[in-house]
Amino acid sequence: MRNLIRVFCCLLILLPSFHSLSAQTSTRVKSGEVPKGWHTLDREKDGYYGISLNKAYDFIQSKKLKGKTVVVAIIDSGIDTTHEDLKEIIWHNPGEIPGNGIDDDKNGYVDDVYGWNFLGGKDGRNVEKDSYEGARVYHSLKDKYRGKKIDISTMTADEKYEYEMWTKAEKAVIGEDNEEVIDLFELKQAVRIAKRQDSVLRKAMNKEEFTGTDIEKYEPANQSERVAKNYLLSLFKANNMMDITNKEFIEGFENFASAEESKAEQKEKAPVPYRANIVGDNENDINDKYYGNNNVMVSNDACEHGTHVSGIIAAVRKNGKGMDGIADNVRIMMIRAVPDGDEHDKDIALGIRYAVDNGAKVINMSFGKSFSPGKKWIDDAVEYAKSKGVLLVHAAGNDHKNIDSTDNYPNNIMLSNHSRATNWITVGASSSGDAKGEGATAYFSNYGKEQVDVFAPGANIYATFPGGNVYRSLDGTSMASPVVAGTAAFLFSYFPYLTPEQVKLCIEKSAQAPPVKVRKPGTDQLVDLSEISKTGGIINTYEAAKVAASLEPGVSPVTEKQKSPKPIRNNKKG
Repeated sequence: MRNLIRVFCCLLILLPSFHSLSAQTSTRVKSGEVPKGWHTLDREKDGYYGISLNKAYDFIQSKKLKGKTVVVAIIDSGIDTTHEDLKEIIWHNPGEIPGNGIDDDKNGYVDDVYGWNFLGGKDGRNVEKDSYEGARVYHSLKDKYRGKKIDISTMTADEKYEYEMWTKAEKAVIGEDNEEVIDLFELKQAVRIAKRQDSVLRKAMNKEEFTGTDIEKYEPANQSERVAKNYLLSLFKANNMMDITNKEFIEGFENFASAEESKAEQKEKAPVPYRANIVGDNENDINDKYYGNNNVMVSNDACEHGTHVSGIIAAVRKNGKGMDGIADNVRIMMIRAVPDGDEHDKDIALGIRYAVDNGAKVINMSFGKSFSPGKKWIDDAVEYAKSKGVLLVHAAGNDHKNIDSTDNYPNNIMLSNHSRATNWITVGASSSGDAKGEGATAYFSNYGKEQVDVFAPGANIYATFPGGNVYRSLDGTSMASPVVAGTAAFLFSYFPYLTPEQVKLCIEKSAQAPPVKVRKPGTDQLVDLSEISKTGGIINTYEAAKVAASLEPGVSPVTEKQKSPKPIRNNKKG
């Protein structure tokens, strides 16, 4: 039982949100620990590893610069188009007349007023839940490879990629011989006990929601309450998640049990083709691209993730509502292509192309997965974005893994020649930091000296949430990525002559190296941030603006030999 619970706790951050969003999000409200909007603050002045946003705006004002509107495309789960802090900054397609059922701008997408939903059907239905890509890969290629004698030396590069991907999927779905198998009966029993003990404590404490810290402080009045306290407290403490609420914890536990049951079923049964049953396109044909519908909101539940990401980038500044976004001259284009489950490569590739063709300058991608059967399509779309001067920002993922050696898609490594796209930034998650600076990395974040370019605030980020006027704090590299995307939009706005490569240079060169060693995510090991990321720094919008102001139009930003700029080291330990 204890091993089972530890497995659950290790995965808890993945459960309340989208696994396909690179497991990027966990709803974790930590009121009272750090101020709302800490990610915009200044380390020297405020004591938090923020991005010095106010100093950046002061700098821009001192230069008397005027901003130019920048379109940021967000490939995500959807957006609450009615939200008080977002409705003013949502992109409106200038070539489309809303609601007339005509493709006015002749781009192939009818009434695409706010963007496009690649997960929609022409009949108005929408994909919200979907399956795991590993299971899709395994079952789609099982008859081709399972039990067959394969000679990879005779294969083309594409065939080899497919076969190696399938063998990894087989291990992921079927498991390996030495892999510990979770007992589903025991797991379900643990969920039932946790729910029962939660009920006891809710009644005893006379409140519906409480954290692990609240449980620890509570003094039981009788034996049944003591049993309930000890049982739940052991779960909360198992992986240092005392700030999770009981509601989130129980919901996560139930979701985990359900996911494990589904995984067990997928060993024998192919996953339900949720997308195929609704969308109706030929998913194997990248040229069959005019599918979907114009509903970029779908439902409050479906658009939670995208709404939060949008607010971090561009929630209306200085309007006295909720929170302020990072960039003040932005229009958000929503491209709905990420369900509750793994995204499909075709949707992502076409989503990137849609964003580029409709004027986006930055594309935020807070999602990811371990398998990519359509990687060549995405690579082609990334190259297309590069040719049009568009920057892509991607979340590194939340598995506290080294993605230099662990598959994590999409990425900037081209399948055809293994070169790296220069218009791409991969972002790990940092946190507010403690007095020693050791808390500068978020414990869940993926990392990699080669693959993660920079870290950015991604823990306890307060932003917009569906409901019209709702705001919540979430964790994840999903939150760190839009911090970088917002900074990129800020730089493009005030320095519109910069290329994507120059903006990338500004962000990387100005990254702030913490004054002390940081915790390697998922461990207690202390390392230099430069050991787990390319720049060894946390982004700083003010410093990035200073670098941008020093660049001239048309100047080559960085050579291949200089592609890992040194971060600015902050020796203040405040």
